[in-house]
Amino acid sequence: MVEFYYKCVDCGKEFDSSKLRYLCDECSNYSKPGTPPKGVLKTVYNFISINKTFKQLKKSGFIDIYPIENSESLPNLRVGQTPMYSITSLDNEKMPFELFLKDDSQNPTYSFKDRASALVSAYAKEQQINTIITASTGNAGSSLAGICAANNQKAIVMIPESAPIAKLTQIIMYGAIIIPVKGSYDDAFDLSVAATEEFGLYNRNTAFNPLTIEGKKSVAFELFEQLNNSVPDMIFVPVGDGVIISGVYKGFEDLLMLGIIDKMPKIVAVQAERSDNLTRNLYSVNFKINESNTFADSISVDIPRNFYMTKEFINLYDGESITVTDKQIFEASVSLSKNTGLFAEPAAAAAFAGFLKYGHSEGFGENSKNVVLLTGSGLKDINAVKSIAQIPKAINPDINELKKILKL
Repeated sequence: MVEFYYKCVDCGKEFDSSKLRYLCDECSNYSKPGTPPKGVLKTVYNFISINKTFKQLKKSGFIDIYPIENSESLPNLRVGQTPMYSITSLDNEKMPFELFLKDDSQNPTYSFKDRASALVSAYAKEQQINTIITASTGNAGSSLAGICAANNQKAIVMIPESAPIAKLTQIIMYGAIIIPVKGSYDDAFDLSVAATEEFGLYNRNTAFNPLTIEGKKSVAFELFEQLNNSVPDMIFVPVGDGVIISGVYKGFEDLLMLGIIDKMPKIVAVQAERSDNLTRNLYSVNFKINESNTFADSISVDIPRNFYMTKEFINLYDGESITVTDKQIFEASVSLSKNTGLFAEPAAAAAFAGFLKYGHSEGFGENSKNVVLLTGSGLKDINAVKSIAQIPKAINPDINELKKILKL
């Protein structure tokens, strides 16, 4: 196992990796109700001692900078190594810059969350832990359930009762214990933490278990490899809690610390206007919550639990943020589907909406390389597009009726 330790993003206190860790035992006690929790831990490696031959990416999508003994602990599923498509035109107009769509709906349970679940599952397996619990609006839960099924582990998933039925169906089919909770995601999160303490379960929650960020950073390694060992100019990332974007930053930061790259990409945090509690508070003195009310359920968050780490990354590496309306997300989803054949759930389409809005207001440099992370399949939430997904009435098997419809 590579040498690593944990470091609190708030107070800087360091913890060894000899036992299970979640939050900083000091800063987490100072968290106030209605504000993001403090004490999220960052996994730090001894880069000086790491042989630089590790820069060669493995076929599994993992690099040898992970807190597990070996890759055999990972589930026997293809997690990561998702396709990235080059798009040269939109609406029949050729673009003077390069656009790449990273399609993480091609993960085993059809979302980006499999990257975190796989690493958490592998770590648990090596620690002889058989049951993992998580709170989720759907994607993390179905991910944990599927990954645990593949790795012969038990999963307990707590979800707000409003979660989309498609995601709940996945959880049930994978054989996990599903527990709907009255209230919001935050209520489910708090109950799962209480269950962790009460029953001694291993918790997968993002911005609670530091290994989730380590799993998600694998996408940065893949982007670097798929772009012929180069760094993109801009990356658009959908943001709720701030864990995915922190994972993207962490992956590129690891490459930077190893001397494999010499610059960081410009990373843009995209939030829904009706759930902008992370980006709106980035430069505020006092954190203020606006109740989330976006149809993009996967990024609908009142309290962004990885706020402080995300803020640190954005400030350190000159990141940007942008908000998009639900209408813009919906229109982006339609445009993405019709132009590329990729059907993304609203949270994923939000990143594409951010790309479109940024392009209209700021523009992109000629020949620049721009990436949009598509983090989940549109099949996860069919209800989101039901207003346009109307099936026409059936016709008689008559060629004349068909001729009228096709206008041939």
